[in-house]
Amino acid sequence: MNFNLNKITRVNVKGLKPYSSARDEYVADGSPMVFLDANENPFENGVNRYPDPQQRRLKSVLADRKAVPVENMLLGNGSDEVLDLIYRAFCEPKVDNVITLPPTYGMYKVLAGINDIENREILLTKDFQPDVDKILKQTDANSKLLFLCSPNNPTGNSFSKEKIIGLLENFSGLVVIDEAYIDFSTEQSWAKKLEEYPNLVITQTLSKAYGLAGIRLGICIASHEIISVLNKIKPPYNVNEVTQNHALKRLQGISRIRLEITEILNQKKLVMKVLKHVAFIEKVYPSDANFILVKVDNADIRYEQLLQKGIVIRNRSNQPLCENTLRFTIGTTEENIKLVMALKEIN
Repeated sequence: MNFNLNKITRVNVKGLKPYSSARDEYVADGSPMVFLDANENPFENGVNRYPDPQQRRLKSVLADRKAVPVENMLLGNGSDEVLDLIYRAFCEPKVDNVITLPPTYGMYKVLAGINDIENREILLTKDFQPDVDKILKQTDANSKLLFLCSPNNPTGNSFSKEKIIGLLENFSGLVVIDEAYIDFSTEQSWAKKLEEYPNLVITQTLSKAYGLAGIRLGICIASHEIISVLNKIKPPYNVNEVTQNHALKRLQGISRIRLEITEILNQKKLVMKVLKHVAFIEKVYPSDANFILVKVDNADIRYEQLLQKGIVIRNRSNQPLCENTLRFTIGTTEENIKLVMALKEIN
C-alpha cells in the first residue's frame, strides 16, 4: 500500500494552528466554578453556555457503542459537515480530484463542486458493485479521495468485501466508506479494520437507525492521525448543546433503538413480499438498508399516482443505472399498510 498521510494533507492545513476557544483552554470537570472566561450571558437558561467543543461525554458513549477509541472519532453537524471537512483537509482546489461511483449519495458530487475539486465518476457495474480495475485506471497522483457508500444509497446493497479490500490496498489516497445504513445490515462495520488500513475513513450518522435526523449529528471514525488533521479545521462549536444533550438522552435507550431496528427490518421483509406481486413493478432489488429500490414500468406515472393517494416516495430515475426506479423507505406498520393498499388500488 502506497499511502502517506503527510503527502496528501494540504500544505496550508499542515501549518495551521487551530483556533483555541475558552472551552478548549479550560475543560470543566463538574466542579463548582465561576465562569467569566467566554463572554457568555451569565443568566442560566440551559443553553447560555458554550457547548463542549470536543463533545467528550457524547464521544465517550458513542465510542463504547461503536467499540472504537475516543481518539479515533470526530463528530460533526451531520455527516455532510464531516465529508466537507475531509475535502477541505486533503483536497487542493483546482488541482486534486476525487472518485465517486454513481448511482450513489449526491452530496459527494455537490461537495466536490463547492470545494472546486474535479469529480471523476465511474459507474457501478450492472449489479451495483465497484469496478475495481476501472477505478484504479482512472486514478493518478492527485486522486485524494474515493467514496464508497455501503450499504449504498439509492440501490440498498452492500459492496463486496473483496472489492473494498482491493481498493483499500491499491488506492493511494483516502478511502471513505459511508456507513449511514450499516445498522440495518448484517455486514460488519469497517471500523474494525482501522489498524489494518491507515487510509480508511468511515462516516456514520445518527439520522437513520437512531432516529435523530432532526438534530444533525454525524460521526467520522479514522486513525488518530487523520482525526487530528480534521480537528485542526473543524469549527470550535460545530455540535451544539441541544444536539449533544438530545443524543445522550436517546443513547440511554439503546434497547429501544434495537427494537425499532428489528421492527423496521421485519416490516421490510413484509413490504418486499408485497412489492414482488405488484403488476407494474418489474424488479425488487436486494436491500441491506431501511429502504427498497424497485424498477417499474413508468416511474413518473407511478410516482404521481402514489402522491395522489397521499404517499410520498422517491423517484430515482435521474440517477445512472436507475431508469424507471422508485425508492420506498420503510415506515411504521400503519404507514406500510397504507402503502400496500395504495399499490393494490393502482392500475
